[in-house]
Amino acid sequence: MSPLDPFGARLRRTMDARGPLCVGIDPHGSLLSAWGLNDDIHGLETFTRTVVDALADRVAVFKPQSAFFERFGSRGIAVLEKAVADLRDAGALVIMDAKRGDIGSTMAAYAETYLRKDAPLFSDALTVSPYLGYGSLKPAVDLARESGAGLFVLALTSNPEGAEVQRAVRSEDPAGRTIGATMLAHLADENAGETPLGSFGAVVGATLGDLSSYDLDINGPLLAPGIGAQGATPADLPGVFGAAVRNVVPSVSRGVLRHGPDAAGLREAARRYAEEVRAAIG
Repeated sequence: MSPLDPFGARLRRTMDARGPLCVGIDPHGSLLSAWGLNDDIHGLETFTRTVVDALADRVAVFKPQSAFFERFGSRGIAVLEKAVADLRDAGALVIMDAKRGDIGSTMAAYAETYLRKDAPLFSDALTVSPYLGYGSLKPAVDLARESGAGLFVLALTSNPEGAEVQRAVRSEDPAGRTIGATMLAHLADENAGETPLGSFGAVVGATLGDLSSYDLDINGPLLAPGIGAQGATPADLPGVFGAAVRNVVPSVSRGVLRHGPDAAGLREAARRYAEEVRAAIG
């Protein structure tokens, strides 16, 4: 599998081979404590190494949450850099969950941090926020295309506060679309004509219930957080995503990570979730 292949094509192949699952790596303090680790750089290193060693060669996608590494400063970023490199070396794909969003040269600098192929934190995809206007993401879109990487744009997130922005109706839109629907339409344009799957995805919460009023057929991946500890189950996916369910990348964090630090427990939890998702989406 060439690293120059577009992210969407690599994602489809990897999920078909390893199972349709993304495991979040979220080393927050309470989880470190539950593992019997201190909430310090040594606990972070042990936690991250355990997850990578247990799962890197069998799970399709990983989503490290950058903030939980950044809180330890440069040493935390070093742990994140190594984890990203080791995961990718093992054939997994990495979605960096950093939710970056800005304008102009600042957005370009964020893009270079995660999407330039020789960058220490180069990842297969990056989560981004479009709420300075979708056009503000252009530096990231352009560099992702050049690098064979992808983006996941916040569209319909699972947090309750998101609705006040994402479900607001644009008064200047003759179709009366919500902001979230507008983001989905932009992504459909980015992915037009791509096969087997476009590289520009949306973040759509698995806890949101019936989304049939939204056109989720963007010809790109739909990153779906919320399975496990947040209450959604793999069986909920068809009801939420409808005909677009095959393009869903279901993300589970605590539902898998709470089974550590035992490596066998982590592997069994990841295997079970992948099988349940596969059964649910057909």
